[in-house]
Amino acid sequence: MASSGFSPAALPVFNGEGFHIWVVKMRTYLQAFDLWEVVNTDVEPAPLRANSTVAQIRQHADERTKRHKAMSCIQNFVSDVIFTRIMACERPKQAWDKLKEEFQGTKRARQQQLLNLRRDFENLKMREEETVKRYADRIMAVVNSIRLLSEQFSEARIVDANLPGLIESFHIQSSTRST
Repeated sequence: MASSGFSPAALPVFNGEGFHIWVVKMRTYLQAFDLWEVVNTDVEPAPLRANSTVAQIRQHADERTKRHKAMSCIQNFVSDVIFTRIMACERPKQAWDKLKEEFQGTKRARQQQLLNLRRDFENLKMREEETVKRYADRIMAVVNSIRLLSEQFSEARIVDANLPGLIESFHIQSSTRST
């Protein structure tokens, strides 16, 4: 296995806490080793033809091995308690989907979370006693929660939604200080 460049690095072990963060790290790790597509698509390599070349046979073997490597990654980066929930899964996509369903919730639950977070984002206002840094931290906490639920959220949208309130806050603070 060493010749293929595959070597498990230190990833945090998922123990039931912080699933959204673990997913992002795990997906990136799997992508780094060209294993994400195996998990994400669950496509079985096409069967070899009778007159396959040595290169085609090697390629086929490599594709089949990817499934085992991906499954190994998923199994090794979960705690034993979590492992028992996926140990009956035979394919990495099965294990991944089972973890997602249990720890991320159903699609409907995620959509409701997104709606709540979007509403929270739209309603963010800088408090009178709040520093710009603390306000920016609150904004980014909500935005990162939205992004962890796999929704695209551009920097421009963040600025467009919050700059007017920030400017208004500065005007209010300036006018109260000058009087």
